[in-house]
Amino acid sequence: MSDDAQIRVVDLTKVYRTGDVEVRALDGVSLTVEKGEFIAIMGTSGSGKSTLMNVLGCLDRPTSGQYFLAGREVSRLDKNALAEVRNTYLGFVFQNFNLLSRTTALENVELPLLYQGVGGRARRERAVAALGRVGLGSRLDHTPNQLSGGQQQRVAIARALVGEPKVILADEPTGNLDTRTSLEVMALFQELARTDITVALVTHEPEIAEYVSRVIVVRDGKIREDRRQEAKPVVLLPPPAGAAMLEGDAS
Repeated sequence: MSDDAQIRVVDLTKVYRTGDVEVRALDGVSLTVEKGEFIAIMGTSGSGKSTLMNVLGCLDRPTSGQYFLAGREVSRLDKNALAEVRNTYLGFVFQNFNLLSRTTALENVELPLLYQGVGGRARRERAVAALGRVGLGSRLDHTPNQLSGGQQQRVAIARALVGEPKVILADEPTGNLDTRTSLEVMALFQELARTDITVALVTHEPEIAEYVSRVIVVRDGKIREDRRQEAKPVVLLPPPAGAAMLEGDAS
């Protein structure tokens, strides 16, 4: 295995049984993803892509096969050990942001550190730094309803970053965003990949997949296509008339 492999799965299967019916959601999946790779996992509904992401995120265990995360075999760990792995190695970004509605951006980003037992001062410093990294240093005290959709997603990315993960898993992160805001998010993911954070996102949008360096297509529980490409650089569209860029695009 390459020293730079952040993710390596070997012959993964995931079988669901309902009565006498057996569904192989994953059927012999093998995959290696290196440090700093930016990949898209694509597939139609029922293809197995969501199951694969759940296994990669240590939210579910495979029926058989091996999963190495940053060199550690994690596929047979118990629930408590998997939770520790998630907190240590992984950051998650979701389509619907999953922010606490009555809680400020700063407090939302602090939350994972609170669960980890990080002290108040260090927690705040790390959360402030993470929000600054995503361009929201002046929005610390704003609640989600005071932020645009793009800003809410950047808060969610900051929350994923604050634990200093090796891998970010993003499930349809641009699904609820307009074109310009989607490009801002993709630019941020490209920047993170350049700092050796591995980014894996699920998307059904071919236009979004143009901005990653590798596309993996899943169908019927198998990887049917695995292609590397030159990631398209993000060129941000001009902001709408009267709208400010980044930090000032909504209040």
